[in-house]
Amino acid sequence: MVRDLACELTRQGHQVAVYCPEAGAVADEIRAQGIPVAHKLTSLNFVPDIIHGQFHLPAVEALLRFSAVPAIYCQHAAMGASEEPFYFPRILRYVAVDDRCRKRLEATSNIPHERIQVILNAVDLNRFQARGPLPAIPRRALIFSNNASKSTFVPAVRKACRQAGLDLDVVGLGSGNATARPEAILPGYDIVFAKARSALEAMAVGASVILCDMAGLGSIVNAGNFDRLRRMNFGVGVLDKPLRVDAIRAEIKRYDPCEAAKVCARVRNEAGIVESTRQWVKVYSEVIEEFAQTSHDQNEEFDALVAYLRKPGFDDRVEWERRQLQKLKSIPVIGNGVFRLTRRFLMRWTGNFGLR
Repeated sequence: MVRDLACELTRQGHQVAVYCPEAGAVADEIRAQGIPVAHKLTSLNFVPDIIHGQFHLPAVEALLRFSAVPAIYCQHAAMGASEEPFYFPRILRYVAVDDRCRKRLEATSNIPHERIQVILNAVDLNRFQARGPLPAIPRRALIFSNNASKSTFVPAVRKACRQAGLDLDVVGLGSGNATARPEAILPGYDIVFAKARSALEAMAVGASVILCDMAGLGSIVNAGNFDRLRRMNFGVGVLDKPLRVDAIRAEIKRYDPCEAAKVCARVRNEAGIVESTRQWVKVYSEVIEEFAQTSHDQNEEFDALVAYLRKPGFDDRVEWERRQLQKLKSIPVIGNGVFRLTRRFLMRWTGNFGLR
């Protein structure tokens, strides 16, 4: 999301820089577009008009570094320590990517509800081009998820696909088969098992999408349920069925090329990154104007910072979780397997990248 938004903001004529304390392959992709990616805020060569924060720690760092700049905070996760929302006076908008994330913001003390709004996730439609019509009977299926592996939900999906006569492939970090160019792969599949933004990308190319991940099974996406599911980001909150083979088969049987085409048209008409970026720019402009017209109380900022620092430390939580994981290894016979599965779950769902 950071890459796509930064690139589209640049295409629309805005100067953008990204702060990323630990840069990886995506940072290289952003740099390749001529956008600076800094691992230290002191290396930025300009003062921004606005801070677009996400993870709370780098957001606070940016707020302290640029003490006269307003901010927004984007909530991408309904759970997880690294994206825990917090109140700060200079954050004038809290933007959730779905209704579940909005509820998390509304439940956070001191955040004024009038500062909360939703901008739904979007897709780079130039990158994810629409495929041709789907076949009447599906032949190829794909699990598109970083959580997919033999120890999570792949066996159940594979068995269901085998019973349905579908060839199944798996793409993602958990399977050791990650790709930097999903747009080149997705058009080759009739059914895609995915969730959240991955599901949205698969819909954009015209695949029939069954919402699925290690948290559970959702529905096949069609014109009738699209609006409800998109408000939930096609995410964990709608994976409400067990990962049983018979339940997966039932969703496969609902495959309908006409419905998939309607969904693809909705995504391409309503969920493009170009229009989404215009929504972000509108929020930025409103915040900059509001900030210029209001007074700023440094004592209030100091109090908010003290409240943030007094919260239970993220590092303390990492250490506690690490100790609990080590205890799992002592379970006879199955200890190492339970340890690996639980570690993978914590890394994915708590946002705890300290667990290795």
